[in-house]
Amino acid sequence: MLKTAAQEQLLPGDTLQAKWEFAQEAGYDAIELRGKGDQHFASRLDELRQAHKDGVVMPTVCVDMLHFFGAFDTDLRRDAIDQMKSQLTVIAEIGGRGAQTPASYGMFSRRLPPFEPPRSEAEDRDVLLTGLAELGEHARKEGVTLFLEPLNRYEDHMVNRLEQAADLIRATGLDSIRIGIDSYHMNIEEADPAAAILAHADLIGHAQVSDSNRFQPGAGHLDWPAWLGALHTIGYDGHLALECRLTGDPVQAVRSVPAFLKRSGA
Repeated sequence: MLKTAAQEQLLPGDTLQAKWEFAQEAGYDAIELRGKGDQHFASRLDELRQAHKDGVVMPTVCVDMLHFFGAFDTDLRRDAIDQMKSQLTVIAEIGGRGAQTPASYGMFSRRLPPFEPPRSEAEDRDVLLTGLAELGEHARKEGVTLFLEPLNRYEDHMVNRLEQAADLIRATGLDSIRIGIDSYHMNIEEADPAAAILAHADLIGHAQVSDSNRFQPGAGHLDWPAWLGALHTIGYDGHLALECRLTGDPVQAVRSVPAFLKRSGA
């Protein structure tokens, strides 16, 4: 049976310990952390260490920043890489598995005017490989994994499908980088999401879940039995981390997810 996690901002409670109490009662197996910029995640190290000591399971952190390692601006790229390296170090210190990041978010879309980005595809690739190599080496040294997340075409113009992430990861030659899949983005970009999972089984390291409309699983039309069945088939043993907006009563919405996924095949 696949394990479930909920991102910390979705859980009621003023502390990670209180959030963990709710999460366990609702049927979750872990909490996924959020890593903000400006070294905010590193500033939480004492809090995270205490939570870990108190038994809170926190295997992953998902980046929550304004710019990313694929940024057009050199200084912003440098800052994003430094922030991600810090997050990888912190998640390693509390016994976690790794950190998830896209190449960019909201920076440019080929589907919206002016349609052509200021960098060529070759230049994009060079920037991404340079950033991935540095982050992947840092992850390797820390004993954790960097999860590269493909986003949909309206949020990122560079890495939209699993095959694109896989190509970049293989080009780095680093086992410390894996694909972090997201059911919402896959529903938009993959012709057959389940087939995409099967095709890239060797590189999938983490999974985030939300439905076709970005609400909690069960609130949209995503084919969950097929998607979850593919993860079963490849032997995925990580968590299904809830990253979504909530519709209806927020506490009940979060509470509903583990049972829904279990009914759907998790």
